[in-house]
Amino acid sequence: MRRPYRIHLVSEHASPLATMGGEDAGGQNVHVAALATALGAQGHHVTVLTRRDDRHLPDRVELAPGVVVEHVPAGPAAPIPKDELFAHMPQFAAGLAQRWSDDPPDVVHAHFWMSGWASVEAAGAVAGGAGAGSAGVAGAAAGGGVPVVQTFHALGAVKARHQGAADASPTERRAAEDRLVRAVDHIVATCADEAGELAALGADPDRVTVVPCGVDPAVFRPRGERLRLGAPAGGSPCRYRVVVVSRLVPRKGIDDVIRALPQLPEVELVVAGGPADRRALAADPEARRLRSIAAACGVERRVRLLGGLPRGMVPALLRSADVVVSAPWYEPFGIVPLEAMACGVPVVATAVGGMLDTVRPGRTGLLVGPHDPDGIAAAVGRLLANPSLRHRMGEEAVAVVRELYTWRQVARSTLDVYEQLVRSSDDWWAVPA
Repeated sequence: MRRPYRIHLVSEHASPLATMGGEDAGGQNVHVAALATALGAQGHHVTVLTRRDDRHLPDRVELAPGVVVEHVPAGPAAPIPKDELFAHMPQFAAGLAQRWSDDPPDVVHAHFWMSGWASVEAAGAVAGGAGAGSAGVAGAAAGGGVPVVQTFHALGAVKARHQGAADASPTERRAAEDRLVRAVDHIVATCADEAGELAALGADPDRVTVVPCGVDPAVFRPRGERLRLGAPAGGSPCRYRVVVVSRLVPRKGIDDVIRALPQLPEVELVVAGGPADRRALAADPEARRLRSIAAACGVERRVRLLGGLPRGMVPALLRSADVVVSAPWYEPFGIVPLEAMACGVPVVATAVGGMLDTVRPGRTGLLVGPHDPDGIAAAVGRLLANPSLRHRMGEEAVAVVRELYTWRQVARSTLDVYEQLVRSSDDWWAVPA
């Protein structure tokens, strides 16, 4: 039986309180909120530390039983794109160090590279070390300091490889991640592909554990409301619906799904993501690009851009789909395929990142290559032509998610990592002088 731990999750830009669908609000926000809630439900005391991006926010907000969110000053109390935040991380780290000097947690779990940088700096300051700029806090658990666990959610080296000149990450990112893989006490990777990338960066395999993202099966389930949209403007209802849930950014491959539609004449494509406001959606550069591609393909009447949906509407949208498609060029994990699987809907996904782990070809969905509209069309067409196959895949998908990918199970696996580090720290303190 574990004793209750005091756990601090650090998520500098991805607040668990954020409205989904914004430029920098996506899977990491969901991950941090759900992990914190699951840890709290198992009796632990969880604090999520995130940057204050609104001067009206209270210092502390209760998120769930046993879970509070604290807002740490770092730069202007206003929204700042995450790629412009690094200049404010020294102030963020100072706030963490002050917080931990007054009341140190049992374990710190940093999410994203900037959170890791700030956490290592702060833990080093609390322990009297030099911080990440020199020795860092490698082995803090064995040396009596605050142990730091790191989840990257995305790696700069991988992002640069796939986005090239379009990568807007700060120049400091690559060097910071190279140091972090050696400085933190343990790394939690979300999939096997990421663990391989970490090994290439020099991470010790003994200090890397794969723990996937999760799904709440009480929310994402086969039975429940299905979102009704009516006939598309200027057209008649289509026989089939394909759904994409994604931020509107080029790397998500939504354009490839649109380019597949001419080969799928009875299919409407419904895309949820981007600005929730209609005017903002109409002006969004990526939304405009996607509409232009749809027009060039002659399928504009079969493509609906809904904009950002309230989180509570996503399960109903997924359940309304015959097939859910997730077609990014690269994806650190990819939580939408899991959510669709939990709703009993088969998935067509690109064979990248975490989707190599979660989508079982021929059993819960089909995998295709990135940048492959023809492959998407063939896979979707195969599923739509075979209702019994879709049904069988949907049933197996639900079973797989409930067996392996609930947040309760994710929290338990994460706690195994924490427990190892906390025991090492406790053992250090127990050694006689």
